[in-house]
Amino acid sequence: MEEAQIPPQSSVLVVSYNRAAELRRCLAALERSAARETFEIIVIDNGSLDESVSVIAEFPGVTPLHLPRNFGFVKALNIGMRTAKGEFFLFLNPRTEVLPETVRDLTARLAQEKDAVALCPVLATPEGDPAPNWYRLPRPENIGAIARGGSFEAAPLPPAAEDAAAVEFAGFAALMVRGYFLKGLRYIDERYSHSWADAEIGAQIRRAGKKTLVAPAARALWHAEDDLRASMPEPARTLLEADWALGASVFAGKHFGHLAGLKVRVATAVAALLSFQMRRFGYLVSGQRIDGTQTVL
Repeated sequence: MEEAQIPPQSSVLVVSYNRAAELRRCLAALERSAARETFEIIVIDNGSLDESVSVIAEFPGVTPLHLPRNFGFVKALNIGMRTAKGEFFLFLNPRTEVLPETVRDLTARLAQEKDAVALCPVLATPEGDPAPNWYRLPRPENIGAIARGGSFEAAPLPPAAEDAAAVEFAGFAALMVRGYFLKGLRYIDERYSHSWADAEIGAQIRRAGKKTLVAPAARALWHAEDDLRASMPEPARTLLEADWALGASVFAGKHFGHLAGLKVRVATAVAALLSFQMRRFGYLVSGQRIDGTQTVL
């Protein structure tokens, strides 16, 4: 009889789109990890048009999930989570390079912190500059500005002397979450297509009376290369901007009431109209998110 296979303790999930070079570095670092046998690596390729598929094939220890089109970050992540077998889910951006101890340290620490649902490492650039990955949750009084501005409000670094510090939420550059918690939510609301899922997880953790922690002893590198958006055609950039604003509308509606969500959507659409951004206005009015039907990506 075959021996029962021991499930991995953690599942590392990497959603990638046209990031072949960064993906190769990310996966190579994961394969060099301490206690590599205790975690699985799942790469969800979101319909990449570059050589990402061949890059993934270079790593036989990786489980590949190839999507035919770009269905948006959240749908891709949900597909990956439904495949994952680990107790903990570690979400990594392809631009994040773990150190040999990163996955092991995060797993051990989250297992120890019974009141914590999520844990993130401290990120730094290869030059040693800090790269914070934690933010303040949007509030009713500032969510409109965040919807227009395109980024969350960064939170200050936790005091260096603290062993672990609570933050309001952490981003997907590197974030470990207990799998049971996300399964209890039935994974991530797919009304968030490309944006705002990290804030949603943070808000749900806070609602449950649990914590998101930063673990100063766990470290990883963040490679802040040029934003992929800079090389995108204008329609694709506009779609991403509209997707962000629509994500803000969904978040406001879920957490501050239906009228708050409607207000965010109307305000961002009016701002696009007044600035003659007609394509963005059309996306906002129609509710056009990244869902695999677009030809501009």
